Amino acid sequence: MKLRQIPPPDALKNHIRYFWVFEGAEEAIPAGSFKAIADGCPGLIFQHPDKGVMFQNSKRLPPAFVYGTATRYAEISLEGAFSTIGMFFFPQALPAVFGINAGELTDTCMDLELIARRQQYPLVEQLAEAPSAHRRIAILSDFLYLLLQQNSCFENTAMQHAVNRIVQAKGSVSLKELQEQLQLSERSFERKFKQYVGVTPKLFARINRFQASLHQLRQNDFLKLSDVAYLNDYADQSHFIRSFREFAGLSPNQYQKNAVELVENFSGLR
Repeated sequence: MKLRQIPPPDALKNHIRYFWVFEGAEEAIPAGSFKAIADGCPGLIFQHPDKGVMFQNSKRLPPAFVYGTATRYAEISLEGAFSTIGMFFFPQALPAVFGINAGELTDTCMDLELIARRQQYPLVEQLAEAPSAHRRIAILSDFLYLLLQQNSCFENTAMQHAVNRIVQAKGSVSLKELQEQLQLSERSFERKFKQYVGVTPKLFARINRFQASLHQLRQNDFLKLSDVAYLNDYADQSHFIRSFREFAGLSPNQYQKNAVELVENFSGLR
């Protein structure tokens, strides 16, 4: 199995972090169950319908779907074999790309083919027939650029600034100061943030604090778990462990000993 990360074209680089693709995955990865870890970002996945079928919490997923920001981990299973391309959007990308309120997709997903049909665009058919991952990425990029041209009016620089501040601070930021800086009431700030990101600023900050601690575990950049809790502004180690279980579906120790990340924030167990 070979995993590749591919940067988006320049026209989409402000909305897409990167594409990812499994090459040769249909031979190398057996069917199984995995955990999608909360990361504060929406995304898109195409699973070749002739290779296998994905399920989220026992719900069958369409071949191509967009998923929203998750408030907790989700169980993902596969019947068949992986033949998959995906992408990670930036947290605030859904309104500008799809013209939707991001809150409508929180903890759920949307069939991309339904959007494509409204555009009279045979998207899934083209993706299934494409001869290579490179060509599938080009098809997806063209389609998303078409949508972006139609929905770019939904860009919001204030919410983009808020997202960037929270991400850069790894969740440890004064939301009150941020709200005042944007000259918004607490209620308006929360409402607009949920519209663009799908969750409240407070929950988004918690997810980013968790992600900062997860990065330390990945890098093995600590001596003991209490150090990770302290460096990421958790009240104590037990608070850190509870938060980790909420967003990852397992404890920090279980993650270190047993988790194998197939894609960033998408892990199976040894």
